[in-house]
Amino acid sequence: MTSAKEEILGRVRTALRDVPASETAADSPVEWVYHQSVDAGDNIVDTFEQRVIDYKATVVRSPKAKLPDALATAARDLGVGSAVVPPGLEQSWRDGLAAAGVTIIEDNPDHRLSNQELNDTGGVITAAACGVALTGTIVLDHTADQGRRALSLVPDVHICVVGADQVVSGVPEAVQRVKPAVLAGQPLTWISGGSATSDIELSRVEGVHGPRTLYVIIAE
Repeated sequence: MTSAKEEILGRVRTALRDVPASETAADSPVEWVYHQSVDAGDNIVDTFEQRVIDYKATVVRSPKAKLPDALATAARDLGVGSAVVPPGLEQSWRDGLAAAGVTIIEDNPDHRLSNQELNDTGGVITAAACGVALTGTIVLDHTADQGRRALSLVPDVHICVVGADQVVSGVPEAVQRVKPAVLAGQPLTWISGGSATSDIELSRVEGVHGPRTLYVIIAE
């Protein structure tokens, strides 16, 4: 009985049987430079915003200087009374949340919160590695201002700050942007909207694989 692997390789051999053995890749150049930008509209930040909204996430814009106020507003609007933060989150952001009455709970290598503790908090606040305009995707590379993967997967609300200068046009550019993190052995999390899935009848169920609510602040 032919295995799937053998069948696939057999089809490849059949497709290549009329290619001369002397032919090289240089004989059939591909006009494509990986990591280059792609067409994502006249303003990639606008495109990114609209695509994230299409995923039923909330998006607001804020000047960088007013991010503490924007985070405080987000926490109040979402009813977040306590928030997990990674160790590298900016102090001014923490101060803004604290001023809004949010209890700050830091997760760090010396004090890792249990899954139950993460689940019991109102939400998580993180930065991001980059945003992808064409797909409305946020990429986390889990450096100090983003924390370990569990932080962005267990709490029910994720408030994420993405810098306008972090938004790239497409996935190839995003891959190039996070390449140093990959080479350093860090994990990546690619987020396209709040967690949701649907069954065969297309009934949407939210919060199955991660936060039910995604709130994105674009820092300009």
